[in-house]
Amino acid sequence: MAPAEGAGYSPVAMAASRLELNLVRLLCRCEAMAAEKRDPDEWRLEKYVGALEDMLQALKAQASKPASEVINEYSRKVDFLKGMLQAEKLTSSSEKALANQFLTPGRVPTMARERVPATKTVHLQSRARYTSEMRSELLGTDSAGEPEQDLRKRRVAGPRPVDEKQSAAELDLVLQRHQNLQEKLSEEMLDLARSLKTNTLAAQSVIKKDNQTLSHSLKMADQNLEKLKTESERLEQHAQKSVNWLLWAMLIIVCFIFISMILFIRIMPKLK
Repeated sequence: MAPAEGAGYSPVAMAASRLELNLVRLLCRCEAMAAEKRDPDEWRLEKYVGALEDMLQALKAQASKPASEVINEYSRKVDFLKGMLQAEKLTSSSEKALANQFLTPGRVPTMARERVPATKTVHLQSRARYTSEMRSELLGTDSAGEPEQDLRKRRVAGPRPVDEKQSAAELDLVLQRHQNLQEKLSEEMLDLARSLKTNTLAAQSVIKKDNQTLSHSLKMADQNLEKLKTESERLEQHAQKSVNWLLWAMLIIVCFIFISMILFIRIMPKLK
């Protein structure tokens, strides 16, 4: 298959094993099901995502596994589907919208014929749906939409009542607060990343200096050890030479004294 347009690679094009082909097919099926409107009692998608996780772990454990960037793309899409299912289980629409903000869709289309990644389309659809549910909750209307008669009555009635305008203003305020909270969290994460990078660089510099100092100390220790060995050998040789000369000198002195005593006894007359 040809790679997707505008993408650096296509997971299907790089699929090299039957397990990877099955994973890609099941992933496409899950993306299609996530894009469709499902019943609350729908259970197949959750089972499919669980099977995707098992297949992904088996693919990572293979000896001839795909490239790391392909594995990361698969993991990103599976994590997105799993997070989307967890967000749908939340009770409040505001919690669903907040959880949806932290989901990361795939960056590369799963199939070559896709122009935009399916997970990105699902992410946008979920965001719009949760925003609509939040608006419906604040306005006191049904999230599935009003009947056609109510819509006609609203058109005939003319402008909205004051309470609906107030509810819309409150909705905008809530959305603005969520936006501000998200921006604040993003700024804090950036500050934390900068601080972590600074601390990492400082620790790297200190570790580098310590390694240089340790290398210099080891080098000096090796040099001192070589000098100590040399001096020990010289001292040992010198000690051996000193002992030999002292021994010979004592032997010579003893022999001289012995000969002198004999000569003295022979030469000197005996005492009467």
